[in-house]
Amino acid sequence: MIVGGRKGKRMYLNKLFCIFVILMVGITSCTLKETQPPPVIQPPLPLPPKPARIALVLGAGSSKGFAHIGVLKILESNKIPIHMIVGTSVGSVVGSLYAYGIDAFSLQKLAIAVNQGDIIDPLLIPNNGFIKGEKLEEFINNSVNQISMEKLKIPFYAVATDLEKGQEVVFGKGNTGAAVRASCSIPGIFRPVKIFDKIYVDGGVVSPVAVEAAKRFGADVVIAVDISSGIERTQREGTIETILQSINIMYSRLGAIQLAKAEVVIKPKVGHIGSADFSKRHEAILEGEKAAIEALPQIMAILNQLRQEGRLE
Repeated sequence: MIVGGRKGKRMYLNKLFCIFVILMVGITSCTLKETQPPPVIQPPLPLPPKPARIALVLGAGSSKGFAHIGVLKILESNKIPIHMIVGTSVGSVVGSLYAYGIDAFSLQKLAIAVNQGDIIDPLLIPNNGFIKGEKLEEFINNSVNQISMEKLKIPFYAVATDLEKGQEVVFGKGNTGAAVRASCSIPGIFRPVKIFDKIYVDGGVVSPVAVEAAKRFGADVVIAVDISSGIERTQREGTIETILQSINIMYSRLGAIQLAKAEVVIKPKVGHIGSADFSKRHEAILEGEKAAIEALPQIMAILNQLRQEGRLE
């Protein structure tokens, strides 16, 4: 009884010892877990600010479009960055050449030297228009060395109108001359242009100053040039002049809607220049320069703000 009692007592003590060891290991383990420092989580690095894209939107206005060259001269001489050009009608003519890499002063020389016969091919018998438009297409393609739109130095978009749907169409790739021709095909003046299975006319019918298109393609700042504002004070002397004046009134009304969305609006005072008057190209260029100079403080203020935000070099 004594032996058995001693043996039972020893076994009982062994069990207690095992339980004690298990408890101590568990407590130690918990203690170790509690005393370990929490993992250090590094905060995510701040993303660099998105670079700002500045778009130059050149509006419709026939012969008044020489003013666009004057605007470009001032922007270029003041090193205003242009990351995108959107042009409608005559704005697409000037815009495509500048996007190709012809600087503003060379554009001025080209504009002064060009004759109407270089870009206008009148129909002997008017048929859905007075002008074919083939010469304009050829002139543009020759001037840009047959380069397609997507290969121009500055991203360029030409705005036209789908005649069937009555909707804005923006060309950003393909035949540069064909896109410009479509954008310039003023109804009643130029014959509509067929590209693949679609018929196109002048982009000014729906979007004479395509600010919204520039925004859709990623522009953060839009500098819009409006050459349609102001009623022409010249006497109408023929059918073409009357049509162009009527179109210009439409441009002015439609353009006001989109101009409200531009950060900067430049309005050369070209109301005294007839839409078909090539003789006042010098005056138009000069008016473009004057209007751009007036807008420079506003443009510089925007650029300085973007630089402070680290969004512009």
